[in-house]
This record gives sequence, structure tokens and C-alpha cells, in this order.
Amino acid sequence: MEYLIIIICLIIVFAILKYLFGYSKKQIEEIAKNKELDEIAKKYPNNIDICKEYLQMLNNQNVIIEEDKNATNSLYIAISNKIIIADVKESFTRIQTIAHECLHSIQNRKILLFNFIYSNIYMLYFIIISILAICKILPYKMMFLTILIIGGFLYYLVRSYLENDAMIKARFLAKEYMEKKKISSQEEINRMINTFDKLNDIGIKGTNYALCFSVIIEILIFCIICMIR
Repeated sequence: MEYLIIIICLIIVFAILKYLFGYSKKQIEEIAKNKELDEIAKKYPNNIDICKEYLQMLNNQNVIIEEDKNATNSLYIAISNKIIIADVKESFTRIQTIAHECLHSIQNRKILLFNFIYSNIYMLYFIIISILAICKILPYKMMFLTILIIGGFLYYLVRSYLENDAMIKARFLAKEYMEKKKISSQEEINRMINTFDKLNDIGIKGTNYALCFSVIIEILIFCIICMIR
């Protein structure tokens, strides 16, 4: 019975978060499709060179840079101090996306490493207790569920801090970079930044929603397993 109550509460929380964050992937895609801004962005150097210039501006030039044409998302890997840039050369969003990953590279390294290690431990913990619950060999299920909830909350706090920090600062770094390069007019830069602001407004909400959703889903799955086994 207690698991059913928790499941109902989680569904209510999910509905509230969905309403509050108002996340719309379609809306992001519509804003990101801007041929006029794409043409402006084509004037700028290739992704690797942009990344190097950002890192120089941030006084952090020891980062390994790779461009992966098969990747759909750019990312910074803290454990290897590496930035992997996705194939985004045709989109104006690359100016801010690369800035975002470069900003990750200068965040507190202790927090970055903790996030990397803890995220893997948290996921492994979820998998192990789920398997044990399925096999009916997990004692004190409610205790393990409580640990999962607390662990999920900590995972969300750390990850959201890192992502929100990089997303908020990326538009400022991108603006500084474009003004420094003097490739575009101030009007073009302002149009680019205004569009970044619109993307970030939705993107920040979307990222927080996605992180909450992943935690809620894991708790829901474990509760359902415990309820039926």
C-alpha cells in the first residue's frame, strides 16, 4: 500500500513539474531553425578553432578538443579533461554550445569529478537494488527506497548546478567572443544573443525537467518492482 501512495505522489509531482517547467522540445527546435542566423554564424571559424579561442579567453588551454561527426550532443568529460564537439557546424547555436562546454571545463574540478563518480555510483545502486528486488532477495526495501530518493535528490542538485551555471554564463561568453572577433555587426550580434536568450529560457527549464524526470522514473520503477514482487 505504501508503494502505491508513493507512486501516486510521484505522478502528482511529475504533473506539477511538467506544468511549471513548460518544457517544449518542438519550441526549441523552431527557435533553433533560423537560416538568417545560420548564415551569420558561417562567417566564424570552424568549431575547433572557436573552442580554442574560448579556452584562451578562459585561460584554460590544457583541455583536449575533439570533433565527432557522429555525436548528436557536445559534452565535456571531466575525468579526461576533454571536450567533444558534435557536428553542429551548420547551426548558429554552435557559437553558444561550444561556449557552454568550455565553461564546464573551468568549473570547480572537485564538483565535476564528484558528479562524474557519483552519477555512476547512483546508477549502479539503482540497477543493483532493482535486480535484487526482482529476485526477491532485497531486505528492508523501504530503507533502500529512502536511500534512492535521497541519492536522486543529491544527483539532481549537483547536476543542475553544473548545467545551469554553464547555460547562464554561455551567452555572455559568446557575446564577448563575437564582439572581440568583430566579424558581425553589433546588430547581428544582438539578434544572435536575443535568440540565445530565448533558447536558454526554454533550455534551462527543459534541462531541469529532464533531470527531475530521470530521477522520478527510477524511483517509480523501483516502487513498481517492490509492489509486484
